Amino acid sequence: MGSLFRSEQMCLAQLYLQSEAAFACVSKLGELGLVSFTDLNPNVNAFQRKFVNDVRRCDEMERKLRFLERELKKDQIGVYDNGDNPPAPAPREMIELEAKFEKLENDMKEINTNQEALKKNFLELTEMKQILMKAQHFFEETLPFNDDDTQGGASEYARLLDEQPESKLGFVAGVILRSKLPSFERVLWRACRGNVFLRHAEIEMALEDPVTGDVVNKSVFIIFFQGDQLRNRVQKICEGLHATLYPCPDTSNERREIAIGVMTRIEDLQAVLNQTEDHRHLVLTQVALNIRVWFIKVRKIKAIYHTLNLFNVNIAEKCLIAQCWCPTNDLGKIQDALRYGTEVSGSSVASILQQVTTEEQPPTYNRTNMFTESFQGIIDAFGVSTYQEVNPAPFTIITFPFLFAVMFGDFGHGLLMLVFGLVLVIREKFYLAQKSADSEIWDMIFGGRYMILFMGFFSMYTGFLYNECFSRSFNVFGSSWNVSAMNFDAVTLGNASALDLDPVTPGVYRGYPDNYINGSGYPYPYGMDPIWQSAENKITFQNSYKMKSSIVLGFAQMLFGLTLALYNHIYFKDRLSIICEWIPQMIFIWCIVGYLCVIILFKWITWKDPASAPSLLIGLINMFMFTAPSKADGTFLYTGQSTVQIFVVLMIVFCLPWMLLAKPAVIYYRRRQKANRYAPLKSDSSTTRGLENPNFAEDVGKSQRNYNLAGGEMADDVPIIEQDQLDVESNSIQQTEPDPDEKDFSEIMILQIIHTIEFSLNCISHTASYLRLWALSLAHSELSEVLWTMVMHIGLSMAPPAGPIVTYAVFWFFAVLTVGILLVMEGLSAFLHALRLHWVEFQSKFYKGQGYAFLPFSFESIIQGRVDE
Repeated sequence: MGSLFRSEQMCLAQLYLQSEAAFACVSKLGELGLVSFTDLNPNVNAFQRKFVNDVRRCDEMERKLRFLERELKKDQIGVYDNGDNPPAPAPREMIELEAKFEKLENDMKEINTNQEALKKNFLELTEMKQILMKAQHFFEETLPFNDDDTQGGASEYARLLDEQPESKLGFVAGVILRSKLPSFERVLWRACRGNVFLRHAEIEMALEDPVTGDVVNKSVFIIFFQGDQLRNRVQKICEGLHATLYPCPDTSNERREIAIGVMTRIEDLQAVLNQTEDHRHLVLTQVALNIRVWFIKVRKIKAIYHTLNLFNVNIAEKCLIAQCWCPTNDLGKIQDALRYGTEVSGSSVASILQQVTTEEQPPTYNRTNMFTESFQGIIDAFGVSTYQEVNPAPFTIITFPFLFAVMFGDFGHGLLMLVFGLVLVIREKFYLAQKSADSEIWDMIFGGRYMILFMGFFSMYTGFLYNECFSRSFNVFGSSWNVSAMNFDAVTLGNASALDLDPVTPGVYRGYPDNYINGSGYPYPYGMDPIWQSAENKITFQNSYKMKSSIVLGFAQMLFGLTLALYNHIYFKDRLSIICEWIPQMIFIWCIVGYLCVIILFKWITWKDPASAPSLLIGLINMFMFTAPSKADGTFLYTGQSTVQIFVVLMIVFCLPWMLLAKPAVIYYRRRQKANRYAPLKSDSSTTRGLENPNFAEDVGKSQRNYNLAGGEMADDVPIIEQDQLDVESNSIQQTEPDPDEKDFSEIMILQIIHTIEFSLNCISHTASYLRLWALSLAHSELSEVLWTMVMHIGLSMAPPAGPIVTYAVFWFFAVLTVGILLVMEGLSAFLHALRLHWVEFQSKFYKGQGYAFLPFSFESIIQGRVDE
């Protein structure tokens, strides 16, 4: 299992890079993705660091690229992706990129400005054309009011305007948004007191807003009024409601001439707009071919300069000093990357990597692939494992889908889930190439494709054990029950709604009374007998079976968790925890839960007569009450049971003070010995020398860390960075857990009390928690049966010709409910319960999860957006 069973061994290293080689070396390390740099300048403001101006230049280039990307989306032009991953360009290439992006941005802004002006002009001409067309129609209708023959229309306007018929009317024409037209009419009527006459007509063609590019619907209007006062009032109202007014001649000849000129200008303008659009499309097409590569280059440059800001700059020696965590097994690759970066940059001084001894807790690094990534993800969601402790992920690959399947067991539902997971796995490359970030739900589903595949497979397995397929059973091996052997007569069969099958009657149960372990005959070879699907006491039988099975499975997983805890104690050489905690915990859980599982299996294997079967729950209660088991109260199982149970209870009672007091007592004894051993040394000469010279320890430490940079010679055991340079980041890296001997004794005692109480109670509560396996399995089975009975059974029970038609109709309803309720909702419920069983019941036995993740400097993660740039 390699590093999957236990995290990679990490080391803290110092890098000594020449200034001219630093960029190339960091670039190569970013491609490698095996180094996590730490900040050596935590007290320096981000705006005061050496490469902050270069980071700003990258931000500016990225802003320009985002502008071009928005223009591509506006024109619905797809970005070309050929899968190329170009290396980070050299710093001198930044000037070329900046000039190129600047030119493209200016060109696009100029094109946009010209296009917006042309579209605005085109919109005005189009609106003018519509006004001239509609105004001609309006004036044809109102012609009698402005000509000499005013007999018919003048009387109407006299009533409307309350003026003399021979008065001359004025008018204004324009366009307004169709949505504002009702408000426009009301404001005109109220402000002018009904002394205006409004005519309007819709513009059939949709118009484009030159600024936003949105499609707008407008209407043409013409307002007739009398007097300059009303004219001013009407113009102000039009201005307030953002209506556009256009000049409209009084005579039809002038309107016709203007209309001809407008149409000619529209045609010319349309040709210019088409040319502008073609030029814009050509520029954006060229951008679409390269913008992905440009984004990658800029982000890589930005990531490199951001990383260089974490380094300590030695101006006198013209070098950069870095500190990083890296896997010990990959030190060779890292050194090769530094050597390559030095050669590419042309530096004459080699870059140096040197391990540093530290007591800081290293980060946790578990190598994963596409298969194990989802399983490792659910572990890390609870908490990143402490450095070098056992990683539950490899065991979760099997136990998580299996516990899910115990609750979700149905062969048909598991087959559908298996097919769905298989499709995701087979078309894996296709979906990865899509790189769609629009749906987080889809990303999570696709990320767990192997988990879905395993859950479907194990659900088929448990469904085969339960003998359920869409709540129906299949008779694969032949039922062990024979109804004809009961010799029921026709009257009995006709009158009875349910009949009992007595397995003791010869021939009713296959093989009885032949000697099959306990003389019970030959049962169904594998899984549930299909006859239980038709039995009225199906739920009673399955409840007993699944409930006891859940307890046995839960005990097995908790016992496995304690076994992994032993591996942790052995690896960390914690003999005190093995003797004072692990051994009593193992005895305690075996005496409580283990004994219950033993008598469950004993009863299953040896007990023959169901009528006299003892009650395990009452027997367990009587065991703690020191009540002797007897056949009268239904608690007797085997000879010597009372003695064994008294011994079990005494062991439980003995383990409690063992877990509570043993470890604190040993720690207290060690402290007393340590205090007696080192008491005379506290007044030794070293203390006196320290008092006389407070800087004595510091001077000694510095004298041991001096190195000769001018001569170019450096000892292998001499670190590159001064210790005072490393101290500045002690706050940014998590420290190792304090030694228990250094804690206050009262704190140790309180923690031990909490730990003992928690483990003791959890042995009971966690065992009861595994009963959710039984509860959800029963709920899923019954819900599936109800759905079959209430839906599919309707069509299947009808005779032809209506039966097939109804069956076809209800099948789709049944399919939708099966997928929506039984697969999605029930599947999600079983998933969450399986997750809780692993996080709480299983991992609490051995998993601390107090580490912090190893986040390497990786271009791949930055490009894919998995980490902040």
